[in-house]
Amino acid sequence: MSKRSFASDNNAGVHSEVLEAIKAANDGHVIAYGDDHLTARATKAFQKHFGRDIAVYFVFGGTGANVLGLKSITKTYNAIVCAETAHVNVDECGAPEKFTGCKLIALPTPDGKLRVDQLKPLLHAFGNEHHVQPRVISISQATEMGTVYTKKELKALSTFAHDNDMFLHVDGARISNAAVSLNASLKEITADAGVDVLSFGGTKNGLLLGDAVVFLRPELAETFLFTRKQLGQLASKMRFLAVQFDALLEGDL
Repeated sequence: MSKRSFASDNNAGVHSEVLEAIKAANDGHVIAYGDDHLTARATKAFQKHFGRDIAVYFVFGGTGANVLGLKSITKTYNAIVCAETAHVNVDECGAPEKFTGCKLIALPTPDGKLRVDQLKPLLHAFGNEHHVQPRVISISQATEMGTVYTKKELKALSTFAHDNDMFLHVDGARISNAAVSLNASLKEITADAGVDVLSFGGTKNGLLLGDAVVFLRPELAETFLFTRKQLGQLASKMRFLAVQFDALLEGDL
């Protein structure tokens, strides 16, 4: 019997149905860079789960997804608020700061979850040219401590964000685990809860490689195509990324 490690889902293999999807996609020549029918089919699978009015883009991994999603909704004088245990703060080697130019404001929390009361003191910086301007609340769902935001907690954060001209970004490396934990659909804990931008985890959920950036407000993706290319996250053979997500989502795998 083979050993199974619970140290990290990065240690796990690739789901057999995902490997079969990659193999099936390896048939002849297909237009590159995502302008193909397989990528379009994967996009429709996302629309099935998150709603029709979204924009979906595939990238190589979770850090790239987070950085690109955050860069799309910030300027260099902005701040991104997160828990001090957040992956963007602890495990991305400074990539969010380097590529967005933003300051991370990391708040202490005993369980990895941010609360609105923690965010209210940050409002004093608004309009003050000497301070970075808070623009994004970035949370992990599930968190790095294994806790999960409820639908009510998500809605409270998104309402606070939108009332103060901010965005709610979700690092969803393990969003599927959170959905199962809450017995909720993916849409209920993202679009319906007021999330603006989501990093949808694939690598940690049975894929060979690949994560997706999902804009629940597609107008926020105006510059995404250019920044994805600049940051080296545009796959030429996009179909092999896309079909993995189709296998994951279309049959509720």
